[in-house]
Amino acid sequence: MTEEMLKALPDARGHFGAYGGRFVSETLFDSLLTLEREYKRLKDDPEFQAEFDRDLAHYVGRPSPLYFAERLTRETGGAQIWLKREDLNHTGAHKVNNTIGQALLARFLGKKRVIAETGAGQHGVATATVCARLGLECHVFMGEEDIRRQSPNVYRMKLLGAEVHSVTSGTRTLKDAMNDAMRDWVANVDDTFYIIGTVAGPHPYPLLVRDFQSVIGRETRQQSLDRTGKLPDALVACVGGGSNAIGMFYPFLTDESVELYGVEAGGLGIETGQHAAPLSAGRPGVLHGNRTYLMEDENGQIAGTHSVSAGLDYPGVGPEHSWLKDIGRAHYVSVTDDEALDGFRKLTRVEGIMPALETAHAVAYAIKLAASMDKDKMVVINISGRGDKDMQTIAEIDGIEV
Repeated sequence: MTEEMLKALPDARGHFGAYGGRFVSETLFDSLLTLEREYKRLKDDPEFQAEFDRDLAHYVGRPSPLYFAERLTRETGGAQIWLKREDLNHTGAHKVNNTIGQALLARFLGKKRVIAETGAGQHGVATATVCARLGLECHVFMGEEDIRRQSPNVYRMKLLGAEVHSVTSGTRTLKDAMNDAMRDWVANVDDTFYIIGTVAGPHPYPLLVRDFQSVIGRETRQQSLDRTGKLPDALVACVGGGSNAIGMFYPFLTDESVELYGVEAGGLGIETGQHAAPLSAGRPGVLHGNRTYLMEDENGQIAGTHSVSAGLDYPGVGPEHSWLKDIGRAHYVSVTDDEALDGFRKLTRVEGIMPALETAHAVAYAIKLAASMDKDKMVVINISGRGDKDMQTIAEIDGIEV
């Protein structure tokens, strides 16, 4: 892939090859066009960028470390395993990089009311946190099932002053929360800014979320050169909507020597149909305002999903990932719930680092990948979030009352 090819995408209509675009009601069109125009202006505005960089450094705590997992490497055998520690960010996940950028956009656009959707709750917490700091009214839409699975994060959002709206339609998970958030946006578009949490949705959201999250890959690239004198041989990140993965992958896309692996939620197994892996077992269609790979049934209806991780329990994926899959630049694989739980326990007990269940999918695959590689190779896992929020889920699986 060349620099010229990379700079040409998305095109003027927000397409990455056959994917992306802007499939929305007429009501939202003007707002999206305004957002695109203002983002293009502010992207190169020194004042906006300086404030964004200051917040990343002094509020989020960047740069996050690149940590050599020496014991995990020794136990696994094969390639060196390194961890990009996004779990050490303020609020505990990569989500805050994007919410700071979008909240600053909301303020520049004069919007006082913010809405967001959330699955595992990390995006909701990050949005509520930034809104508290900037004095913005915050509403978070969350599926009823995810509210049950992630009750500590719901309490955190409420403490931060957000109103959490329980969504009871469909499977009561992330897809349904995004549906309700988009309905609210249509009804209140004049005074409301929608902070989308991943690289999905109508153009320009996949573009701007990717740009805000690319700090992960830029830091990883420089830290790898500083610490080892070379680029990594492989990057591994979990993929639900795909924001942490695209944030890590994007600055490496023209480095053809670096293999990219996105890990989807295989749930109970791809062959069972009980999973959340549209890139592994889906097909192209339109969902939440963009064309991308998604999961649908024989009647063209969005299929139900399953994952032990609330944050990966989504039937679609960001359109740039769909394009990377089709051109073969990134590999998309899946691991099951059981494999992810093994990855969670392994990293916790060997390195003393408790990953989010989303992240545990990447850990599980990276351990298998590293074992198949020579010892002079280097694998970096994006530790996208910390696992405190998943204690209740793990305890229920282990039959422990907490």
